[in-house]
Amino acid sequence: MDAKIYSAQLADLRALRDDIKKAQAALAKLETARARRITALAGYEKAKAERIAPAAGLSLAEVVAIAPILAPDRLTTAPQPTSTANDDQETPAAVDETARPLTAEAAPTPPVGAAAPPLSRPARQAAVALPAPAPTPPAAAPAAAAVVPSSAAPPARVGESRALPAVPEGAEGDRWFTHTPNLASTHPNFTQQARSMVFLDTRTGTLVHRNQTHQLTLPTGSVAEILNAVFHAVPEGVERIYITAGDPWHRQADQHPFLKDAVAAWLNAPTPGWRTDTGRGKDRLAGHFVHPRNPVGRYQRENGEQHVEIRSAGEWFDTDNTDPATVRDAFVLLWKTLRAHWSDAVLMGSPSQTGRDLWTRTIPTKGQYADGYPVLSEELRGLLHATAGQGRTELITPPRVPEQLPALVEYDRTFAYAKHTWKSGVGTPQRVTARTFASWSEKEQTKALFACGHWHVRVTVPDTWNHVGILPAPAPGDRAWYYPAAPGTTFTTWAGGPEIYTALTNPIQPWKIEILDGILWQDGKPLDDWSKKLKESWAALTAQASLHGDAQQRTAAHLASRAVRAILLYGIGSFAQRPRTVTGTTPRAHQADVPPDAEIIGFDDQTITWQRPTGFTRDPYAHPEWAAHIWSSARAALLSQRHRDDDTYAGALHTPPGTVVAFRTDAIYLTQPHNWPYHSQPGDYLNKGHLTGPIPAPTTEERLLTLRDAGRAAHQPNSIQGA
Repeated sequence: MDAKIYSAQLADLRALRDDIKKAQAALAKLETARARRITALAGYEKAKAERIAPAAGLSLAEVVAIAPILAPDRLTTAPQPTSTANDDQETPAAVDETARPLTAEAAPTPPVGAAAPPLSRPARQAAVALPAPAPTPPAAAPAAAAVVPSSAAPPARVGESRALPAVPEGAEGDRWFTHTPNLASTHPNFTQQARSMVFLDTRTGTLVHRNQTHQLTLPTGSVAEILNAVFHAVPEGVERIYITAGDPWHRQADQHPFLKDAVAAWLNAPTPGWRTDTGRGKDRLAGHFVHPRNPVGRYQRENGEQHVEIRSAGEWFDTDNTDPATVRDAFVLLWKTLRAHWSDAVLMGSPSQTGRDLWTRTIPTKGQYADGYPVLSEELRGLLHATAGQGRTELITPPRVPEQLPALVEYDRTFAYAKHTWKSGVGTPQRVTARTFASWSEKEQTKALFACGHWHVRVTVPDTWNHVGILPAPAPGDRAWYYPAAPGTTFTTWAGGPEIYTALTNPIQPWKIEILDGILWQDGKPLDDWSKKLKESWAALTAQASLHGDAQQRTAAHLASRAVRAILLYGIGSFAQRPRTVTGTTPRAHQADVPPDAEIIGFDDQTITWQRPTGFTRDPYAHPEWAAHIWSSARAALLSQRHRDDDTYAGALHTPPGTVVAFRTDAIYLTQPHNWPYHSQPGDYLNKGHLTGPIPAPTTEERLLTLRDAGRAAHQPNSIQGA
């Protein structure tokens, strides 16, 4: 083979590669169509995954991952024979052997109820309000929690589910309970620099820069067109371009099998005179962020003199096609309000960046944590990532609810996460084995479950249970969860202290819990100062949104209040530190430079777009233990929340059985209204929608959202406040 033949065969190989990519795109389109068909079939009340799976050519787990509505009532199996050591040992799928779940033999667990006498009814109703433990009544009563002896036949167990990791036994597991050396969250020693920004409606071409308005012509809405038009109108240059309406990254969505592919193609289209930014400054970020709705494009002049980001204002709040001038006013009002609490407050590119930056400026410079808050070991961070879910999303369908609903009433918890930031775990975490927990007194056990902890537990639903599920169980699919409620079901999971305590002390009937292992922190207040300042900012802006005499300023204040909510919400999410995926581009002429572990997600005649996982980075602000505790508290409050001032309770477990239709993060949907107190405070249940029936029970997420929107329109609340 000579050089000429070699070059010719390379060209043929490239053509074959392109044909393969086209075939893969066509296959992806067919798989998307199949997923839509499966989702539609799942809406049928008698649909069964067992029948859909062979028709689709998929496994049961794959069908359930596409249509989770099929999972809750179909993931239980018949009682299994008793085993002496491996009753609850799951077969790890993609989990290292050292992180296998504890077996009954490895972690003998006396009944929790044997060491924890029953709590009084007021304590059972307390749920997540965290009052002092109630005294034990003298009369005997059923134990608050118990376990089935290993010699007895176990109840029905959860069948198909993904395996969750566990802490290894012995010294190897104990080694996890430490901090990453030389890595801590510390108070910044620099002043954050503000970035100049403009606001652009790509539908109308209206551009707002400070107090000036320009009219641009954007026939295609491409990146190159936007950059050229903006820098022609604002020759001194800008560093952020916020798109307020138009979503130009979606204009060619019909030419791609997935929305994310359309966004990637838009971000990576040729931009003469510009190239992908490589980052600079203290807030160094490089490359594009491919997101189906709120992408980020980062560009720099080829001479390196100018850097600019194209972002979506939808990261901060739902603009609802608000004009760019009002959006600009909202950002100005947001900055001024934050400045009242942080003299050096600067609006970063996104709410999560802003939230984290503001939090770092509340880190103490004196006292116990003057040297910062240490970051957990990578092993514990990975465990929390795999076992701590976020919001609860669940649709409950007939026969668990009526075929015809008498009504659909939406209750949304106002600024919910702000309710649960008053304490978080600090210090070196303590491992609490099953044996250690069982050796504690009732008071010590209750105190531990009130504290900031994350628990590996075996759960049994009571035999006479007739309400919604309480604790999350792992479902097939990445980071997917469901909430078993069938009487007698047993499953193994991880859950936070607030949810465990709710399961043990709920107002209906205590669940049976075995503590297999646990992670326990000291109670601290690392987020309290930050959260209080954000809550005060939110309250001030909410008041302006209700009382300001100018309609445009009322809208701006409302948007700014939503931005404060996003700062707290996404700021908390940033502590979770997910494993990162980097997206990059490489010229076609240099395709050998594509990282060997990268996945090619798009290409054209000029560039190849790829992405690759980078795992956990040495992020000094990674505190997944804080995010996990807040999320657990919020999920528990959806079930039961005490209102001290009103001496009453609210939440799903304080409604009649069969009346809960759905959960959506901070909201619950019921078939009847409730007179729950609302004082416009974080965590209060706001009645946002009420649709009178009879209404066919929704069997798909899409149908639920349609009914939600109709209910909100029919309800017409008097205030624009919201969760």
